[in-house]
Amino acid sequence: MAESKWVIEVKQKLDLMVDATTEISHWNKRSIYKVPACVTDLHKKAYKPQIVSFGPYHHGETHFEPMEEHKQRALLHFLKRSGKPLESFVDSLQQVVEDLKNSYDLLDLKWQTDDTGYFLPMLIRDGCFMLEIFRTSTHSFDDYVHNDPIFSNHGKLYIMPYIRRDMLMVENQLPMLVLEKLIAVETNNTKDEDYVNKLIIKFFSPGTNVSNINMGKCLHVLDVYRKSLIHQEQPRKKKRHHHRRLLSSDGSDDDHIIPTATELHEAGIRFKKSKSLSLKDITFKNGVLKLPLVVIDDAAESMFLNLMAFERLHVGAGNEITSYIFFMDNLIDNEKDVALLQSKGIIQNVMGSDKALAKLFNSLSNDITLDPESNLNAVHQKVNEYWKKPWNAWRANLIHTYFRNPWAILSLIAAFFLFALTIVQTIYTVYPYYHPSNSPPPSPALAPVPSLPPQPMASPGHNPPPPPPRPMASRKHNLPPHH
Repeated sequence: MAESKWVIEVKQKLDLMVDATTEISHWNKRSIYKVPACVTDLHKKAYKPQIVSFGPYHHGETHFEPMEEHKQRALLHFLKRSGKPLESFVDSLQQVVEDLKNSYDLLDLKWQTDDTGYFLPMLIRDGCFMLEIFRTSTHSFDDYVHNDPIFSNHGKLYIMPYIRRDMLMVENQLPMLVLEKLIAVETNNTKDEDYVNKLIIKFFSPGTNVSNINMGKCLHVLDVYRKSLIHQEQPRKKKRHHHRRLLSSDGSDDDHIIPTATELHEAGIRFKKSKSLSLKDITFKNGVLKLPLVVIDDAAESMFLNLMAFERLHVGAGNEITSYIFFMDNLIDNEKDVALLQSKGIIQNVMGSDKALAKLFNSLSNDITLDPESNLNAVHQKVNEYWKKPWNAWRANLIHTYFRNPWAILSLIAAFFLFALTIVQTIYTVYPYYHPSNSPPPSPALAPVPSLPPQPMASPGHNPPPPPPRPMASRKHNLPPHH
């Protein structure tokens, strides 16, 4: 029986299978991904760039054509300022073109074969445009005219926010190798590996002090930004925590669920702002939960969703952002929780109402999976243990039942006051019955005053006669009267 075509193909691929080391190297090259439909269906617009494309995934789409002209102008400015021929940049990137292609997961066949030779020109043009965006936002170049639609103050005000948002899309990334090669040729290899990283951080967080920041090797812009959010200047030594697994009555894992911020506050837990801005800097000790300040604006939803998508798709990226969103979703249920965290300086809401922010955090956690090795496991555990102590649970129930509105508080105070008066009255009544000899005599001030017979009113000018003298009582009580 003749073998089918499919059997022959499988046998050929089986013979060509690589060893584990080669396979590991193959998957390590992947860093830029297309977000699967099961993720994008929940937030369709959050993963699609709006104004500019970077890389091959969205290149050539109709609504990005107006920006291609600005990319070409940025390339010319970059080349003129560098004083280097274009061929030098092309030759440098040609040496690593296969690595650049392997950076993209599910790259279309037209880019893999590159018969038209358009893959490298696209990356060079996009890379120069990106570098010009970073440097004109943090430095003042005088080679752009004052009314340039992108690189002027007008462009920084009205166009840059959209470009900044698009740069943080998972599908809209350039390999960091592109930017590093362009800078290396331009500056004759005089810049260290953190130069580009610092440009990116200053672009997204202008007030950040980047002098002491050392990000190391990064994959792309989104990776740099993610690491900047969890970066700590003085990293703490990691401790191994041996956790007990808290199971609910139905057997499900319940140690990752904690009460809302309002409920924790009612149980006596205090909230404080962490000293650093790292999203990893969340601690709980002695009834105090410390969290970093986070600023929520209109771009926060897209930014967090793409960061979590990158953690989901890239093996070894970490889970810090996903863990943070999961933790905040537990804390925030409604606008009261948002108001409480705002009052403690933990949240700065610039996107709208507290209700809208609560809805945002609740929607961000849809369909996310929390890694059991999350760095926040210990915090979840400690908060749950504190909240479930009998005294704290009773205190929370008392506050929730009787101290949620002023009328309930007044009713409770009145009830205690009447109860105290009843006890005092009962004691006052019962005490003389059990201790009659010790009953104190009535106070003279409270003794009844004998009433006097009414006296006729004196007429004017008439003096009433003096009252008759009272008889003197005899000192001998048992003798008959003397006649």
